[in-house]
Amino acid sequence: MNPKLKLLIERTGEIILGKEDVLRLALTCLLARGHLLIEDLPGVGKTTLAHALARLMGLHYQRIQFTSDLLPSDIIGVSVFDRESQSFRFHPGPVFSQVVLADEINRATPKTQSALLEAMEERQVTVEGDSKALEDPFFVIATQNPAHQIGTFPLPESQLDRFLMCIGIGYPGRLAERELLGGRDRREMLAEFDSVLSAQELVQLQQQVSAVHVSDALLDYCQELLAFTRSSPRFFQGLSPRAGLALLHAARAWALLHARGEVIPEDMQAVLPSVVSHRLHSAAESAGDEAQTLADYLLESVSIP
Repeated sequence: MNPKLKLLIERTGEIILGKEDVLRLALTCLLARGHLLIEDLPGVGKTTLAHALARLMGLHYQRIQFTSDLLPSDIIGVSVFDRESQSFRFHPGPVFSQVVLADEINRATPKTQSALLEAMEERQVTVEGDSKALEDPFFVIATQNPAHQIGTFPLPESQLDRFLMCIGIGYPGRLAERELLGGRDRREMLAEFDSVLSAQELVQLQQQVSAVHVSDALLDYCQELLAFTRSSPRFFQGLSPRAGLALLHAARAWALLHARGEVIPEDMQAVLPSVVSHRLHSAAESAGDEAQTLADYLLESVSIP
């Protein structure tokens, strides 16, 4: 493993205790130039994880607290009339940052949620007919509370599909929780950490991800996974070609993270639940299938070539 990536995981692990697998998945998503959705209960460290990744990667970071009265202009920015120049002057919003934390994204209305769509897909925003490029690298890390909680709006499928991966953190183990309860405040600790990577080094690592080799057999495996979701009666609808590309990007990044120059089946299997869980839905109206269960069923049903 790249020494700096190893150090990044170790430092983040000092803040988010006992969740190394989650940290590896989150880092994989960012190496693959993807946007990350973290869905879990309040208080398990979703926002802290996003803040830790941004700080340790040395990236400019802004947080947007999503609420029911948030407007698209609060995200993108607004043009204000300047009396001196007798013209409108654009004041950029928090989306003009390298890492945007969309905190509790499903507490805003769908109209406001959609303000991020162009930024996430095109890495630009359009204001009054003028396209403005965003910084590189550019990541959206969104946190989401469970849909059954009061005051939440479900994310539309078009918005969900822009997130490369969706992960959960979960409760800490008993020993990790004891250390958390008896230790220092994690945000105070994070404030003392220096960045491990620079933005330029991160871009170079992302370029290396694209060079990781994927064999024809692995492409066949990816296609078989996609085809099964489209033909099996258990799924409401199959995975799109975009989902297949996301799976390959994530598998390449996972392989690079583990110092491999080519993707092996285990790489694809490691990232598949996080890549497809928010894209798959059960076909049964009263089904109690959890997304993780559907992903496990997919892995069990399609054999490796």
